[in-house]
Amino acid sequence: MRKPLVAAFFALAIAGAGAAPAVAAPVSAKPAAPVQASAAAAEADTAAAPTLRAVNLAGTVALSNCSGSVVRFPNSLDTDPALVLSNGHCLSTGFPEPGEVLVNQASSRTFGLLNSAGTRVATLRASKLAYGTMTDTDISIYQLTSTYATIKNSYGISALTVQNTHPTAGSAITVASGYWKTLYNCNIDGFVYRLKEGDWTWKDSVRYTSACQTIGGTSGSPVIDQATGKVVAVNNTGNEDGARCTENNPCEVDASGNVTVRQGINYAQETYLIPACFTTGNQLALSASGCTLPKP
Repeated sequence: MRKPLVAAFFALAIAGAGAAPAVAAPVSAKPAAPVQASAAAAEADTAAAPTLRAVNLAGTVALSNCSGSVVRFPNSLDTDPALVLSNGHCLSTGFPEPGEVLVNQASSRTFGLLNSAGTRVATLRASKLAYGTMTDTDISIYQLTSTYATIKNSYGISALTVQNTHPTAGSAITVASGYWKTLYNCNIDGFVYRLKEGDWTWKDSVRYTSACQTIGGTSGSPVIDQATGKVVAVNNTGNEDGARCTENNPCEVDASGNVTVRQGINYAQETYLIPACFTTGNQLALSASGCTLPKP
């Protein structure tokens, strides 16, 4: 996992809500300037420039220990309670166990809402954790006390839309970290049949090209397709030391059981399955037709 920065919560409590979250991170984890795509990827981006969108930090959020984003689904209404998407391993209650699925649990967690320049413009509050798991995927979805319309009218910021179709290999993407206020640009290198890290296994994960060198605190960042401006995945891990299938060192397992270790390569979990599991009013509906997310 891209480690949650637990110390940030205590540091923010001392420094005050207006302090930049980055001050709580270890010095060794300080990010470099936003990472640029490889030469080959840059050439591809140039060729496709007319169809690509400039991605910024508007709609991203900073958690106490991770990143996230305000999201909506294709059928969400402006009057619906807004949702925040992050990782399951970013929950304030700790990592869910393998096989554990949390649904509709009361929560008053807060999120720092950023504008396009990365300036914190508001503090949003959850009313509940709608869904959280680290089984098959690594996601958490909080329902907020604010509607999309309220957020838009008050702060001029629209939610990011979660794409309801599978992402495409080779797509130009941006990993937008609200915690670090940093954009990482690269491409989808491919998809991993099974990604195993410690006790957890994730299905059909996104593998980035090497240009996206995400770090601790980027966990939960939306992965945005530059062609559509939509969220196609949520950033969650990378192999740091070259170890095999251990925490912070995930390994790839193919359908035949062959294991591949890619030190320095980072990964995300697809999000296209999520919209089918939410119904009218942005309410979780795990029994809905087409919903294949893990169930309690």
